[in-house]
Amino acid sequence: MPLDQTLNSLGFAKPPAQTRVVVAMSGGVDSSVVAAQLAEEGYDVVGVTLQLYDHGAALAKKGACCAGRDIHDARRVAEEMGFPHYVLDYENTFREAVMDEFADSYLAGATPVPCIRCNERVKFKDLLETARDLDADCMATGHYIQRKMGAQGAELHCAADAAKDQSYFLFSTTPEQLDYLRFPLGHLKSKEETRALAAKYGLSVADKPDSQDICFVPNGNYAAVIEKLRPGAAEPGDIVDTDGRVLGQHNGVIHYTIGQRRGLGIGGLADPLYVVKLDVAARQVIVGPKDLLATRKVPLREINWLGDGGFLAGGTRQIAVKCRSTKPPTDAILRPISETEAEIELLVAEEGISPGQACVFYDPDSTRVLGGGWIWRGY
Repeated sequence: MPLDQTLNSLGFAKPPAQTRVVVAMSGGVDSSVVAAQLAEEGYDVVGVTLQLYDHGAALAKKGACCAGRDIHDARRVAEEMGFPHYVLDYENTFREAVMDEFADSYLAGATPVPCIRCNERVKFKDLLETARDLDADCMATGHYIQRKMGAQGAELHCAADAAKDQSYFLFSTTPEQLDYLRFPLGHLKSKEETRALAAKYGLSVADKPDSQDICFVPNGNYAAVIEKLRPGAAEPGDIVDTDGRVLGQHNGVIHYTIGQRRGLGIGGLADPLYVVKLDVAARQVIVGPKDLLATRKVPLREINWLGDGGFLAGGTRQIAVKCRSTKPPTDAILRPISETEAEIELLVAEEGISPGQACVFYDPDSTRVLGGGWIWRGY
């Protein structure tokens, strides 16, 4: 009998009932469907929800715990499908590993991506260790990404649905973590298929809207959260052009991002101006013409390599990269400097690249994710 016929749907050579899987449940429809599907298939499912932060701590709104509804929804799904569910308090860990860095990076003029840090430092680190402590064979999540077995082990691949693909946010998943993780939704062709499964299982969250914001930054109001986390951060200063001439005033560098055009309050000029640099030390927002935003050289650090062979051993190579989550991969040259540093040369210059963002590597000839790194210095 071929070996693959002896494996269950999660890749283990034993019956589902003897396979324990911890499902990271956010309270949304995606992770709820994963848990329900695995439970229906007969797996020994354990649902775990992390309480990551108190909304009141971020926005000083007493009693406004945003996690409350999500925890309730996750618990209800577990009750409906008949598997155990636990809530773990990770507020201190989340604040130290994600929120504090987010605030400090933003204050330093960077454009941080806290969702990646949360996956890297909380969900796929502490929660994964908790899953091991529970003697789980693997941990499953509702992320839209695919894990495929290759010649040298587990590989990370883009989701079948390009519109829902979350590879940009999961590039820092290590090979060791990838061995343990499972992503049951990655092969689905659309979110409608997920919601249809939720309806099939009779889940109460079947019609729950998707979250659009960073979880601790409701309505996209970064400045309000940072002012709460770092009182006094919104100090006023000058808006200047690239020659240092004062064009106006601002009420805090934290209110601006690289590439921003609207809301500068310096109208009446012949040509539109964009934020091209943030000088936090001088409390200056530097503006200039759009062509100053374009760059081809992108320096990276904290490289996580998921390709075959050693990162340095492969030398310079042509790949595809994403420097922003909302843009499709573009052709680039990867030049390794060390095991953790590299330079990317974009074949076509891109605008609005900022320190703090991620640059994710893709195989130009397949759907495979090759890793990535963090942009650490702007040009």
